[in-house]
Amino acid sequence: MTGTVITTENAPALPAPLSQGIRKGPVLQVSGQLPLDPATGEVVGSTVAEQTAQTLRNVTAVLEAGGAGLEDVVMLRVHLTDPAHLAEMNEAYAAAVGEPFPARTTVYTQLPPGLLVEVDALAVLDD
Repeated sequence: MTGTVITTENAPALPAPLSQGIRKGPVLQVSGQLPLDPATGEVVGSTVAEQTAQTLRNVTAVLEAGGAGLEDVVMLRVHLTDPAHLAEMNEAYAAAVGEPFPARTTVYTQLPPGLLVEVDALAVLDD
């Protein structure tokens, strides 16, 4: 079984050699999404809450392009640049994702200047 590359203009083209998503059978992996405006490629927001909301909109766009939604996500991985941003990110995350929450891992990492958050997703579809 070969994988299907998932692309959408509703999420930004990423500046790296990768696909926005790959679907293989019922599994859809969304590459790490950044808080970029799909139309302009510019960073959206200066706070972690604003950037989290945009990043999750981008994740959702790739999921939808692959025939999935947030309700199909079993795992989200959040990359933050600063542990001090955890509470603010959690608030924006909870508002965007909603219950029941998927499993999640949060890691602290270095991202390019101006970027505070990155999120990738793993979804499993029923078909």
